[in-house]
Amino acid sequence: MSGPTAGFARLLEVFSALDIAYMVGGSIAACVHGIPRSTNDVDLIAAVSSRHVTPLVAALKEEFYVDPPEAIHQALSAGRMFNLIHFGSSYKFDIYPLPPEPYHQAAFARRRTEEYRFDEQVGLTFFVASPEDTILAKLVWYRLSNAILERQWSDVLDVVRVQRGRLDLAYLRHWAGPLQVEDLLEEALAAGCP
Repeated sequence: MSGPTAGFARLLEVFSALDIAYMVGGSIAACVHGIPRSTNDVDLIAAVSSRHVTPLVAALKEEFYVDPPEAIHQALSAGRMFNLIHFGSSYKFDIYPLPPEPYHQAAFARRRTEEYRFDEQVGLTFFVASPEDTILAKLVWYRLSNAILERQWSDVLDVVRVQRGRLDLAYLRHWAGPLQVEDLLEEALAAGCP
């Protein structure tokens, strides 16, 4: 294995050994459920806590740039992400702590395993956000950007088109209200499912 696959495979191995539950979101989730495209990072939402920090740093420091443990502890305390950069590929892994809010907990409970290939022959199997939660997360980012991040909107439409007929519309509409993206969801569904 080479490129991002090697770094990702190692990270998944360490997460498994440390019993850190996770799911992949962001662009990779959109690629899994929609149309693959190039991306320079992997976003992971992880049930990582302060007890994981020291063993995580110890396990990864030879193969990844890792922030010092104090910096990771501070990020976790503030509910912010920290990142890892794989030396062999320069691929970046953004680790977001799992938020306690009900939507995030529901999305995490709905994660599923999928296989994906990073432009290579070897596929990796990992936990990924559901298509519905990928759509909702992308819509939230799009709204927060004041509709500037066109890539987010394009990803949403790709997932809607590819997953047409298989989406749980009741789930999408249930959470779109609390996430304040109802209008965007209806627009995306109309545009992606003519």
